[in-house]
Amino acid sequence: MLPLSMIVLSLFIASFLAWFLSMLAGGGSPFILIPMISLLLGTQAVAPVISTGLLIGNAQRGLVFWDHISWPVTVWYVPGAVVGALVGCYGLTQIHAEGLQLLLGIGLLVMVANYLLPTRERQFTIQTWHFLPLSLVNAIGSGLIGSTGPVMNPLYLNYGLEKEAMVATKAFNKSVLHLVKLIAYASFGSLNQEYLAYGLVIGLGAIPANWLGKQVLEKMSAHQFRQLVFAFVAVSGVAMIWQQRHFLTVWFM
Repeated sequence: MLPLSMIVLSLFIASFLAWFLSMLAGGGSPFILIPMISLLLGTQAVAPVISTGLLIGNAQRGLVFWDHISWPVTVWYVPGAVVGALVGCYGLTQIHAEGLQLLLGIGLLVMVANYLLPTRERQFTIQTWHFLPLSLVNAIGSGLIGSTGPVMNPLYLNYGLEKEAMVATKAFNKSVLHLVKLIAYASFGSLNQEYLAYGLVIGLGAIPANWLGKQVLEKMSAHQFRQLVFAFVAVSGVAMIWQQRHFLTVWFM
């Protein structure tokens, strides 16, 4: 076990890097933070610690981009997120949903494949009301495994949110989601003061990273942003599938 000071420093540095990169790619900080938390604190700490850190980081990011938030999307997103978070967090106390990451990884690669098709051949267009059922499903998965990564990113882009609008709207929506998750984790006995403290370290690391990322994002074009988002979605999908490769081994052996 590392000394406390080394754990805190490692979490802070990982958080800074994760939040800076996630600003440019429209999200994805959990893919850096979750392995680090699991390594330093154990798998049981991942969901409550990551939720605490993501609440702080997304809340600060939402304030930074407050004027860019798409409120019609948020109005439809929040009810589904609240219900889904409660269901997912309760499910965490009842079942082990590790295999869910494999399905998410496959889904992400399908989204990337759809993006690579010519515009006229793309099969789905997102409307505002779609965010109600989408947020419900996403929040259930998030409650079960801590975070669903960039699953919603292609959906925000297909709806028409670009750059600051996507970052702002997603950050505010995620803030609500993780607030509900923390309340649920506390109610179901999955949260303690130690996990809150480590989550606070992650949240503090996000603050300077969000500020620096904002300066870089302003210099990017919408096309560059979209390319980075889908590149990260593809990498995330492959990473999720690789992490759950033992499920594939069981199925095909």
